[in-house]
Amino acid sequence: MRYSNGMKVLLIGGSGFIGPHVTRQLAEQGHQVAVFHRGQAKIALADGVRQILGDRKALSDSVPEFRRFAPDVVVDFILSSEGQAIELMNATRGIAGRIVALSSGDVYRAAGILHGLEPGPLQPVPLTEESELRTHRRPYPPEALAMLRNVFAWLDDDYDKIPVEQVVMGDSEIRGTVLRLPMIYGPGDPLHRLHPILKRMDDGRPAILMQEELAQWRGLRGYVENVAAAIALAVVSPQAAGRIYNVAALEAFSELEWAQNVGRVAGWKGTVLALPKQQTPPHLQIPYNAAQHWTASSARIREELGYREPISLDAGLERTIAWERANPPAAFDPKQFDYTAEDAALAAVASN
Repeated sequence: MRYSNGMKVLLIGGSGFIGPHVTRQLAEQGHQVAVFHRGQAKIALADGVRQILGDRKALSDSVPEFRRFAPDVVVDFILSSEGQAIELMNATRGIAGRIVALSSGDVYRAAGILHGLEPGPLQPVPLTEESELRTHRRPYPPEALAMLRNVFAWLDDDYDKIPVEQVVMGDSEIRGTVLRLPMIYGPGDPLHRLHPILKRMDDGRPAILMQEELAQWRGLRGYVENVAAAIALAVVSPQAAGRIYNVAALEAFSELEWAQNVGRVAGWKGTVLALPKQQTPPHLQIPYNAAQHWTASSARIREELGYREPISLDAGLERTIAWERANPPAAFDPKQFDYTAEDAALAAVASN
């Protein structure tokens, strides 16, 4: 079931990495879309898309604009904490009929075990929407959160998607939908997820080295336009009200397989080599528990809403590789590309 007539959709924080794709897809379907943002991002919006300028940290100031637009559904791309979720519900109460909240796969206990913040036992994968959630109410070590906040200014000190979900799904007046998103790659990726692999390939490295545990580790991924398609689908599907959905690609590649896929599409002729920890250069050793895989089943959204990825793996990688090559990160730690140490590790392997 879909909304038969055009609907009004408000996208809060819809000017970033994912939002413009959602805006375009909804506008192409004939829906009225308004994007709420600070006006600092340079975005090209489709004809008829409305802009509402304001600050996510002072959402109540924009309630009169929200009321004038009168959205049927509100999508919040930048919910960070319980306090922000409460403010969102109060700002849209009596205005919108449903909230679609973008959450994360980091709500699962598996994420806490992966980052060493929760004890075992290891969680079975793929994770489903009913899998155990974290008990540790901060999903990342402080240094990791600080790094993320350098990229995502909307993250606050109380970042945790679990209470966000509880507020959105527990409201007695506004129906909620939660989408637990994967690690997202694609053109415009603020984290430049492909850069460490692609730079080595473009630098002509004969091999990409990985610690064995990392090479075998599997995580949940999604291409940005495919993730946007899942969000747009949840928006226009009334039956998504009151539901939580994982969003992830059908196939969960190991890190070794992922690098091989990138290399295949990029035209790289080298090899990906897994090494025991003691033979892995220090800058390539991992600080987390890779015995805990972090994959999720997206069967629910596929079965209930009919979700399918519109962009193939190779097409998504081609677009991402082209963008990464044209837009390398402005700054990165050169120590992560210690080719002298990597050459020494390769020589040691060759001599054995």
